Amino acid sequence: MELARMILMRIQVTGIATLLVLVALILGQKGAEARKGRILESFEYIAMSCRAHSASITDFGGIGDGKTSNTKAFQDAVNHLSQYANGGGAQLYVPAGQWLTGSFSLTSHFTLYLHKDAVLLASQDMSEWPVLKALPSYGRGRDAAGGRFASLIFGTNLTDVVVTGANGTIDGQGAFWWQNFHKGKLKYTRPYLIEFMYSDNIQISNLTLLNSPSWNVHPVYSSNILVQGITIIAPITSPNTDGINPDSCTNVRIEDSYIVSGDDCIAVKSGWDEYGISFGMPTKQLVIRRLTCISPYSAAIALGSEMSGGIEDVRAEDITAIHTESGVRIKTARGRGGFVKDIYVKGMTLHTMKWVFWMTGNYKAHADNHYDPKALPVIQGINYRDIMADNVSMAARLEGIEGDPFTQICISNVTIGMAAKAKKVPWTCTDVEGISSGVSPRPCDQLPDQGPEKITACDFPAEPLSIDRVVLKSCTYRMKYT
Repeated sequence: MELARMILMRIQVTGIATLLVLVALILGQKGAEARKGRILESFEYIAMSCRAHSASITDFGGIGDGKTSNTKAFQDAVNHLSQYANGGGAQLYVPAGQWLTGSFSLTSHFTLYLHKDAVLLASQDMSEWPVLKALPSYGRGRDAAGGRFASLIFGTNLTDVVVTGANGTIDGQGAFWWQNFHKGKLKYTRPYLIEFMYSDNIQISNLTLLNSPSWNVHPVYSSNILVQGITIIAPITSPNTDGINPDSCTNVRIEDSYIVSGDDCIAVKSGWDEYGISFGMPTKQLVIRRLTCISPYSAAIALGSEMSGGIEDVRAEDITAIHTESGVRIKTARGRGGFVKDIYVKGMTLHTMKWVFWMTGNYKAHADNHYDPKALPVIQGINYRDIMADNVSMAARLEGIEGDPFTQICISNVTIGMAAKAKKVPWTCTDVEGISSGVSPRPCDQLPDQGPEKITACDFPAEPLSIDRVVLKSCTYRMKYT
């Protein structure tokens, strides 16, 4: 109203010409304000938590040319945004481009978001990879007796962290590391792509991970982890490029992921020999569903070999494996101690396998010579059901430990089509005890068929875990011109 009265007064004093000038000035001012506030980037995504503050890596000097190191830019961005941890949290946007970087650490109440055409390129300059102490539950590095290089995206003692995107890419440029590993030139264990330690409420989703130097995703000593919509690809001959390795973690959900790798697609772990026994933190309450795996030299799902802190209550369903060495594999040995118990698997579809089931108590790789050979693992309550497989070389190889048999094994409703050149004896079983029901070809005597009058469906828990009750939110990122 005040503006209208002012215009009317000016008309009365100076006439229509002045009015036109005033209108032009007002519209110009409004247009400038509109340009000033125009949204540069805007999108929505799904996450455990939304953030009140936003920034782009370009605000901190990031250059996405694939040549300039952005390690400092990433760490400066995280450090700056950490001030908002208690004020609604912050999100860091990585736009389209190739962003060369070494290791950097995240902060709590934080989201890292990668544009669909953003590529994080792992630096091949070792000075950009800090060296950390060996994990206490391992006592040494896995590649070397000393410490380990920090992971590309790293965090410790954090809460409420999201690493996500519109299927943006993290490329570990692993060939550099694989060659040095094979030549014995590395003093420390190779880095992983994403690792969180001693952390809670972590989401890793909607990303493509390529050519990791070693393991791809490694939550360790952590809880309430959601890994969702991840594509992982590495050459099938690349060393130890495991897909997703929950390690001494509680309440983990892995789903809707596709993995091609040179090692196990998912490897469940909890520490190594006397170090894992002493640390005593099991992996438990783990859900794996809707996984597709290709790994000709390893397993779709492996339990162990580092399982000395224990593994229990693992639930896997709707698993597809193609040209993979084994469907489910349990790896342990004398000196490991710990336990693998209450394992539930149902709904597997397998094509071209060496073994469908493999359990071994003779996996002898040890951290050092100080392990206790009297520390025997407990393997019990292993349930497999509703499985179809074809072109299989051998149905199962089940090898317990003499004097320490694997017990309470249940296998039901399994049909295995053998390959044209399959082994003459489809099942081998030593030091195992259990039952079977509706399994073809017929299992070994240690797993007696219950017969048509006692059709058995092996257990699978009906009650969901708390991680299944997590409700994701629709979050918004808006970056404006300033």
